Amino acid sequence: MAETRFSDAELKEFEDLINQKLEQARSDYDQLQRSLSYEDDNRTEDTAPTFKMMEDGSDTMSREETAQLAARQQKFIMSLENALLRIKNKTYGVCRVTGKLIAKERLRLVPHATMSIEAKNNQDNR
Repeated sequence: MAETRFSDAELKEFEDLINQKLEQARSDYDQLQRSLSYEDDNRTEDTAPTFKMMEDGSDTMSREETAQLAARQQKFIMSLENALLRIKNKTYGVCRVTGKLIAKERLRLVPHATMSIEAKNNQDNR
């Protein structure tokens, strides 16, 4: 008979892994937010007008990229927090499509995964 969930010890192992990733992700997000708010600013307000115009265009593009990275990082943080909820509910690691356990190797690499490789491949092939 196939296992229907991970043991409490296995869930604890994944919880520790996710908490480590969450701490790093929050730190990275905070750094991106500081960058967006110019707290880590190295601007050159006293430069020649031509250079300043080029710098402003480059700055706008860089800020847009940073904002996209911050949004992506925020989504990643939410995914990790949701994974912690699934651990608490003891549903962590169960594929939402097949109902089977997701391989531990996959969860170690992508701890917020909600689908097995099999289910993910089937979804991508549609």
